[in-house]
Amino acid sequence: MPKPSQPAVKHFAVNRQAHHLYFLLDKFEAGLELTGTEVKSVREGKINLKDSYVNFERNQAWLIDCHISPYTAGSYCNHEPLRDRRLLLHRQEIDKLAGRTQEKGLTVIPTRVYLKKNMIKCELALAKGKKVYDHRETSRRRTIERETQQAIHEHRRRHS
Repeated sequence: MPKPSQPAVKHFAVNRQAHHLYFLLDKFEAGLELTGTEVKSVREGKINLKDSYVNFERNQAWLIDCHISPYTAGSYCNHEPLRDRRLLLHRQEIDKLAGRTQEKGLTVIPTRVYLKKNMIKCELALAKGKKVYDHRETSRRRTIERETQQAIHEHRRRHS
């Protein structure tokens, strides 16, 4: 009998700007404390991580400025779209991340929200902001890699 592979992971939101604006150093997985209508909206893919970040208060981690649209079939009990949401992390992880953000000028940002084993999880990244010249260097490097790959592909196609 074959071994089961990794569980299927369904992505609800990906923060594409994170790779462009930051150097991503470490990644962590955290649970999200959500209300019922928030879960339904996230499962519909109505979540935006664009300007969100993580803040540490009262020995807890909070996801700030994450927009989850109100559930369309919700009643008067619908949630607030931009409310702060608690992240579920172990105490050691919270202390480690909070310490690194205070000491070295780093920040913690969410990079994606996904479903894993029927639980909504958030991938967090410890990040350092890029300067303007870093953006230029990154785009220059991507252009060189793309041209190199195209040249290799053309060479192989001609000599096959």
